[in-house]
Amino acid sequence: MNGTDVALPIVENWYRREWSAPGIERIDEPHVHEFLRANIWRVVGQDRDLVVDAGLGVASLRERAADLFEHAPVLVLTHAHLDHVGSAHEFPDRRMHRYSQVNDSTPATLRGPELAGLLGVDWPDMPALLVDAVPRDFEVDSYGVHSAPPTTILDDGDLVDLGDRRLRVLHLPGHTSGSLCLFDEQAGALFSGDVIYDDILLDGLDESDIDQYVQSMLRLRDLPVRTVYPGHGDPFDGTRMLEIIDDYLSSRPPQTPPGC
Repeated sequence: MNGTDVALPIVENWYRREWSAPGIERIDEPHVHEFLRANIWRVVGQDRDLVVDAGLGVASLRERAADLFEHAPVLVLTHAHLDHVGSAHEFPDRRMHRYSQVNDSTPATLRGPELAGLLGVDWPDMPALLVDAVPRDFEVDSYGVHSAPPTTILDDGDLVDLGDRRLRVLHLPGHTSGSLCLFDEQAGALFSGDVIYDDILLDGLDESDIDQYVQSMLRLRDLPVRTVYPGHGDPFDGTRMLEIIDDYLSSRPPQTPPGC
């Protein structure tokens, strides 16, 4: 921190963990501001586990949640924003879309106004700091994203096979060009990243595309989803998903090409 910052409390237990459903665990970072407090989802599989997203990376997942690495985990990154990729470099099996790049140039800071500028977020009241505590021996201004190139490129329609669970990759751009969801068709479970969550959907970032987002919402609307496990906030059911989609589409109606 710089000399004008108030010293932040030190916390030992950085991550919060809870089982959301049989075989599905949610991990998050309670001392991170809600704007960056992303969910890490662990799906327990017969042959190996799946980890969806990798948090902010303020504290090491490998050090603080070592059991995540015990069952040959597949890490799938839903997109490449800092709050979803922070500990990605700690996983040997990293999968993401070709348009998602995680490296030393990934926009990353814990200072709110600076991050708003980096991402193109119009939020005048962004808090000065996006954490209210820190792990021991951590300096706010030392934060950055480590390079984590993909070991596997994911395309729309690919499968992530855990033995007893198979999740289909859905490329649903709009929030970012490389945004992915994972859909467990048998369970009706959608791991949605920032494509959809129960809050205002961000489609005005520098890398966002509203027309693509509309098409992604239309595609998502046709899926038989029973439960959404989002990138932020609590899980919700398929009925609520349709409400969120319809609210979004009413504010961003599909564009009809001239002459049609």
